[in-house]
Amino acid sequence: MNLQTDLKSEHISHLVVSGFAQVPLGTSVRDTLARMRADRRVVCLVVEEGAAAGAGDGQEEDSRQARLVGIFTERDVMRKVVDVPGMLEKPVDEVMTTDPITIGPDASAADALRLMEMNHFRNLPIVDGSGRLLGIMSHQAIIDYLADRYPVEVLNRPIDPERFPRKAEGG
Repeated sequence: MNLQTDLKSEHISHLVVSGFAQVPLGTSVRDTLARMRADRRVVCLVVEEGAAAGAGDGQEEDSRQARLVGIFTERDVMRKVVDVPGMLEKPVDEVMTTDPITIGPDASAADALRLMEMNHFRNLPIVDGSGRLLGIMSHQAIIDYLADRYPVEVLNRPIDPERFPRKAEGG
C-alpha cells in the first residue's frame, strides 16, 4: 500500500483524535478562555441544551444531549478578541464560528484532510450519527498516524534531508 491508499482507507475513528473544551451557548469569552486554559485546549466547542463545561472527551452524559452550535479557536482570539475593548465580557456567541462544518467517524482520513485544506481549518469537529461530539480532527492526528505507520521514515529523518548520519542511530 502507499500513503494515499492508506489515508483513503483509514477511518477517522481509528486515529488518535484530540479532545476539546466545551461550554454552553451564552458563556462569556473570559470564561470560555478559562475553560480552554484549564483543559489545555486550543479549541472550544460551543453547545446548546444542557451542556456541561467539561473536557468533552465524549464520556459525559451532557455532551451526548448537546447540539454543536459553534466553535471558538485560538485564531478567533487573535482576530476577534485581543484588540477589542470589553470583548472578554461578551458572550462567546458573538465571536465563535457558527454552525461549524463537521465530519463523521466513518469518514476517511483523506476526506477529513481534504475538507480541512479546502476550508483552511486546523480543527474539524467529529460527530456521530446522533450528533454526539466525539473529538477534534487535527493535523496532529495525521502526523501521529504517519509516525505510527511509517516510524523509520518519519522519526529518523535528519534535520537536513540532504545530510545523512555517518553511522546508524544507536551504533
